Order: sequence, then structure tokens, then C-alpha cells
Amino acid sequence: MMKSKLLLSSISVTAMLLISGCYASSEHNMSKMEMKTAPVLYAYANLAKDNYSDALNDAKLLQAAIESFSKNPTEATLKAAKNAWLNSRESYGQTEIFRLSNGPIDAEEGWVADTYGSLEGQINAWPLDENMIDYTIDADGKKTSGNIIDTVGVFNPGGEDSSAIDVSKITVDSITSLNENGGEANVSTGYHAIEFILWGQDQDYSNFVKDSITNGPLTAGQRPLSDFTSDKNAQRRMDYLKAASAKIVSDLETVYSAWDSNGIYQKALKNSLTGKDADKNISKEVALKQIIAGMGVFIKSELANERIAVAVLTPSEEDEHSCFSDNTHRDIYTNYQGFKNVLTSTYKGKSYGESLLSKADKQTQERVLALMSSIEEKIAKIDTIAKTKEHFDYQIQPDNPQAKVIVKLKNQMRKLGDEMVNIATANGISLSTDDVTDPEETKL
Repeated sequence: MMKSKLLLSSISVTAMLLISGCYASSEHNMSKMEMKTAPVLYAYANLAKDNYSDALNDAKLLQAAIESFSKNPTEATLKAAKNAWLNSRESYGQTEIFRLSNGPIDAEEGWVADTYGSLEGQINAWPLDENMIDYTIDADGKKTSGNIIDTVGVFNPGGEDSSAIDVSKITVDSITSLNENGGEANVSTGYHAIEFILWGQDQDYSNFVKDSITNGPLTAGQRPLSDFTSDKNAQRRMDYLKAASAKIVSDLETVYSAWDSNGIYQKALKNSLTGKDADKNISKEVALKQIIAGMGVFIKSELANERIAVAVLTPSEEDEHSCFSDNTHRDIYTNYQGFKNVLTSTYKGKSYGESLLSKADKQTQERVLALMSSIEEKIAKIDTIAKTKEHFDYQIQPDNPQAKVIVKLKNQMRKLGDEMVNIATANGISLSTDDVTDPEETKL
């Protein structure tokens, strides 16, 4: 599994360069028009291109590992498939920051949505009702049934306005049709569907805190290899893994095409479309407003609130982001890293040019960087403890001192989200705290 390093110094060398305004030259060539109109957006677009390129390549490696596992199902190839999933989350987790900005990953209306299909819900929908996909062990210690895997024929997921789908054969089309069919928790595609099939459940459904399914603070889901070999539904699980991984690759190819050098969305963001597509160009003001507001909502309402606060204040491992693999500590790490990447216009140690942060006055920069440094220390502690002592689902328990640290992390991330109002002002954009807060977020 790829292990990137979180910078724990108060101000990294890159950040110092950004603050002084002497940022490194971008390795991408900019036309005079692009330099004049939107250097920040140019940097943003090229950073997105490289991040999604990595996510797509890692998804292809996951697909290849699953194909190898299906041809030769052993403990070794199962482990390799799991490792490929974990690795793919490192790059994809950083792309999450491009959500909520009316971009190609999740735009809900207009030409962007029409062109790219708003695929985020197919790629990374969460949380999911795993009982819809495959069996779990219920509160009485018995296997559940009536799921996609054990239904050979027509399957109805249930819920409001749900529709029945023929799953005699598990295909990309069938699981796509079932995704969020009847409700948001009826998730059948994406990373977390694959995660559940590979690991199995890591939750005792008789009690949020009790740990009797996979005992141990460093034990994730323990789906037996026999589920893929001797079990009567073994082949259907393999078919599901292959269909789901193929779909992730296909969906990410679509999203990446938006950010590719010839992508319509990238050109629109750079205001360089001409001819019949010229009306698709996105003004600098509109683009910056959508991007900065989206960053604020993501760090404040999505990451801090929905992904951290809900889990720690419940407390419930069912509400942690990667509950089957116990990889939530990496989700927090990479999601925050994606935010930092865009704020500082850097990715994997490379500068992409002018940053949103570099436009702010010295006082704002120092305040934001101090807040980020404190956040990074807490994230690093969560990450280290999860790797050496106890996973996130143990850290959030009310009698664990680490739970208080996680609550403080949540609060600081919410403050960082509010700081995006000041970052917007520094970049000539007017936003309010309401603009950086999801009005439908859980009130915690």
C-alpha cells in the first residue's frame, strides 16, 4: 500500500514559497491569455488532471488484481486484491476535494452534468446497506439472505419508488441500475461495494459498540476465502467484483476525460473554448466562487461533520467511512490532503503555480497555516494509532481519550471551512459562512 507522508511542520517549504508570492514555476506551459485571465484556475485544472490520472491508473491496477484473484483465488491473491483497493483509495481520496463545485464529478444540472453524468454517486457512494449486496451476520448470529448475490432472477432493493432488476447475471448494467435504486443507502456500485465484498462486515449489529464479529482493535472484516471458492455463490461474488471494478475504471475514464488537456471542461475552466462551444466557457468569477465554496463545504460539512462527527458522536463504526476494511484513518488523511493540495496548488511535492492561499494577507495566511498545522498533527496521530494500536472504530469509543482528540479535529476542520470565506475575499469573491456550509448537514 502506498504510504504518503503528511507534513507536520508548521509551515512547509512549499507553503513558505507560496506565502512570499515566489511560488515555483508551473511545469505546464501557460499561454499569455491564460496567465492574464486565471492562473489560479490553470493550476487547479492541471492539478485535477494529474490527480485523476493517478486515480484512474490505480483503479486499473485494482481491476487487474481482481481479475488475477478471480482466475486463481488464494489467500495471497485475495490479499493482493485488498492491497490494490487500499492503494487505489490513496489517490482517489485526494480527488474528493473536486466535488461540490459543479464540476464533472457531481454537477447536477447544465451542460457539465449532461456531458459527464454526475458519476460520484456511482463511484464512491456511502454509507451503504451491505445487506442489499451480500449476507451479514445478524444480531442472532445467523446469516441474512435476500440480497443481490443470492438472488438468481429478479431483485427488488426495496425503498421508495424502487424498481426490480434482473440479476440472473451480475453485470455492469445490472449493478448500475440498482445503485441508489429506492434510496441513497441502496448502494451497489463503487469502491465501498467492492470493499464489502473483499472484507465482509466489521460490525456487530446487536450493538454499536460491541465487537463480537471481528474481535480486536486491529482486526478488519474477515470474509473467508471459501466465500470465493467453495460457497455456492462463489462465482457470483467474483462476477460482482469484476463488474464493479470495471465500472469504476469506466466511470473514472469519463471523469478524467473532462480534465484531460483536450477535455471540454478543462478548456471551459480556462475560458479557452471557441466556436460553437464558446458559450460553455466558465467565467473566472463563477469558477472561483464554485470552487472555493465547494472546498469549504467539503472540509466543513462533508469531512468534518458527516464523516467524522457522525461516527465519533454516535458512536458507531457503521458510520465510519471505510468500516469494512478499517481504512477510515486513510480516508481522513487523503481527503484532508486533497483540500491542502488545492489550497496551496501543490500535488505530490510539485507546485502548479499561483495558489488560492497566496492571495491572502499575511495575517490570514498565518492563521490558516497555524490551524492546518494543528489539524495535521491530529490526523497524523489518528493515522499512527490506527496502524499500531487500534483502528478508528476503537478510537471513537466514548471511554477512549482519543475520542476527544477526534472531536477537536472536527471542530478545527469546521473553522478551516469558515476560513474559506476569507480566502474567497482575498481572491476577489464574496462568500458567506452559509455558502461554505451544507444546509442539509446533520446537526451535530
